[in-house]
Amino acid sequence: ESERHPVRTAESLTQRARALQHGTLVHRLLQSLPEIAAARRRDVALAYLARNADGWTDEERQGLAKSTLALIADPRFAPVFASGSRAEVSIVGRLERPGGRPVLVSGQIDRLVVTDNEVLIVDFKTNNVPPSRPDEAPRGYVRQLALYRAVLGKLYPQRVVRAALLWTETAELMEISASALEAELASIIAT
Repeated sequence: ESERHPVRTAESLTQRARALQHGTLVHRLLQSLPEIAAARRRDVALAYLARNADGWTDEERQGLAKSTLALIADPRFAPVFASGSRAEVSIVGRLERPGGRPVLVSGQIDRLVVTDNEVLIVDFKTNNVPPSRPDEAPRGYVRQLALYRAVLGKLYPQRVVRAALLWTETAELMEISASALEAELASIIAT
């Protein structure tokens, strides 16, 4: 009818449902597999996908397991999936707003790494075509990370809190700069 309300065909709805299922499967595997002994991960991943990847061929399931296991094994992401990192961490907080109602924050951090010196927030993104630079990251993603960072900054005041997006399709860890996160937080607090 208009550009604001595009007509969705059955094919586009099917593709969307498949993309959502793909994202859910990848998130679940990245959540669970790091806790399993490396020698067993492939079998566990394939068994999980056999139960949950409805309509996927064996080849597609094997490809998804292979790409997900490669992310976990990639040395660039070792701290993200190391022993002691935590998956699916619930976060709730309250950020004061000068002269206004507080900002209430509630969400789920895909992966959280806390060390003696820093905190790393990682959000998994399964988009097929991620941006090439951090300043092109969708504002909603940056906004979410800025809120999480602000809440965790209150919990860990003596540590640097960093935030990054892990683009699963391109195996890229894109850290969002502190200045970009602070600017986004300032815009949230100001409204």
